[in-house]
Amino acid sequence: MLALTLILPWPIVLYLMASIVTFLLYLLDKHKAAHRRWRISEATLHLCEFLGGFPGAFVAQHLLRHKNRKLSYQLAYWLIVLTHALFWAWWFRLIRF
Repeated sequence: MLALTLILPWPIVLYLMASIVTFLLYLLDKHKAAHRRWRISEATLHLCEFLGGFPGAFVAQHLLRHKNRKLSYQLAYWLIVLTHALFWAWWFRLIRF
């Protein structure tokens, strides 16, 4: 990870690593669903998205066709994406609160 932070800014590294973990959790949850096994909770998936894994979740939703039809899940997901967008807009002073 240290080598990546020397090449890329730390937020990019954080988003990349969180996205990989989140994608893998979606993949595991999809596998568990197919085999009717105990699933990963939606709260856990949303927490990973909130911690920076929402890009990986987006890719997983589309490639794996998983968690992309449930409206309540999608609303929470897009609220997390909006939260990140607003945070970075504030961080870069693009909008005023």
